[in-house]
Amino acid sequence: MKLDVSTVLVQWATGGLFFAWVTTRHRVVGLGYGWLLRSVYGVLTVIAIVAGAASVSGVLLAGAAGLLAGALIALLVSVVRRDLGRFPPALDLVGPLCGVIGLCGAAASGGGPYALSLARVLVGAAFLGVITDAMLLGHWYLVQPGLPRDAIQELVRWTAVVWPFEVAVFLWPVGMVQVFTGTVSDGYDGLLGWVWIACAIFTIALVAVTWLALREQYYSAVMAATGLLYLAILTGFGMDLVARAVLAP
Repeated sequence: MKLDVSTVLVQWATGGLFFAWVTTRHRVVGLGYGWLLRSVYGVLTVIAIVAGAASVSGVLLAGAAGLLAGALIALLVSVVRRDLGRFPPALDLVGPLCGVIGLCGAAASGGGPYALSLARVLVGAAFLGVITDAMLLGHWYLVQPGLPRDAIQELVRWTAVVWPFEVAVFLWPVGMVQVFTGTVSDGYDGLLGWVWIACAIFTIALVAVTWLALREQYYSAVMAATGLLYLAILTGFGMDLVARAVLAP
């Protein structure tokens, strides 16, 4: 598998927009939250297209273009129909579906077994997207303090569900296990393997503490949870990027 900025950004935006739909489909979050996420991930997709214009597969670029178009169309429809309150949440799935097609192309050009490469990019997309959305939604409680905690708890729960799959796809041979056996060299005598393990452990620990914080009744608990999710993003990205860097040909 390869590590390139365009693939990572398309993963991030694809997963982020999918889990934006997971939240917006309940129609409890204000329209501004959708505007924020579609704008943020739209910008990330533009950067991905520019960065990979001359170096990544055409399928990835086409998927990224569809991802961007889907985000922009959903944003436009949401703004135009803001007074009607009838934005169709399913529209938020168009961009992620295009993103998945692009990631299928990226997996094909990454080298190694296709199924394993595809699993890594798709699971990575879900993992990076959900943990980022959870943090952004935590901030949204400052704008919409009456928002039920079910919204952020759902994303935290999904983060915990996706985490073991993120670990598993990078343990599957050839994976991080081979870093410890010496079959794969990380260039630092196995140090990056231990960094990866530390990131994995700290990520799920932070997610668990976040869940416990959200069980407290005080409003400040949501802000505490958001701060913990900041840290979880750092360790979560460490899980994905460290492993991809070590296993890159």
